[in-house]
Amino acid sequence: MTHPTSEFPQVTDDELGDDQAPVQAPRRGRGLFWLAVAVGLVVALVLSVQAVGLWPSWRNPFTEEKTDRSQPPLLQSIQDLSRYVAAEGNFQVVIDLQKDRKYVPDFLVNERTLFVGAGSVDAYVDFGKIGDGAVVASADGTSVQVTLPAPQLSEARLDLENSYVFAEQRGLINRIGEVFGGDPNRQQEVYRLAQERITTAARDSGLGQRAQENTRKMLEGLLRSLGYQTITVTYTAS
Repeated sequence: MTHPTSEFPQVTDDELGDDQAPVQAPRRGRGLFWLAVAVGLVVALVLSVQAVGLWPSWRNPFTEEKTDRSQPPLLQSIQDLSRYVAAEGNFQVVIDLQKDRKYVPDFLVNERTLFVGAGSVDAYVDFGKIGDGAVVASADGTSVQVTLPAPQLSEARLDLENSYVFAEQRGLINRIGEVFGGDPNRQQEVYRLAQERITTAARDSGLGQRAQENTRKMLEGLLRSLGYQTITVTYTAS
């Protein structure tokens, strides 16, 4: 029966008293408490099993993966060298290269690259070019005269680890063209310009004169250890 009658009048909680009040709320609270305890135990158990290595570790399915499909190096040639590297110069150059179109706004067509290039140049003496008569010793073995070819400068080597693009500007049409088919070698020109500027700077830096002096000191120490007292080192014209 859902409605109170004369035989079964409606009774309120106040009329029941404290000992006869409903117990649904305390029971519900205890149920939530034991549920939280059970969940905590499960989580602690899972973490403990994973900590000792009995549970496989969870991995993010969207983590970045790197695959190296490079081919093995191919030996093209071996060259015997007889160079004595007497000096090395380290240089840094800033390349500001811009390509645009006349009468076309830069925001449409424009390519400007600010590149900081670091590289080095060797100054060496090629002992392989020393011919007969280049070393003349005196009869008494106290003096010797050595004639060497003039020092040469190697090609500039660009240090890619310390070289970087500082800034780059591209027009709207250039960016659209990059999306549909970019040029993977478009940075080669700034690399070439950086190498050319470093080579020019090496020629003007006095690196060749430093190589001459270092080579002369090296030969003087070597020949003095062989008993020669007077040592003369001269260089042929380059």
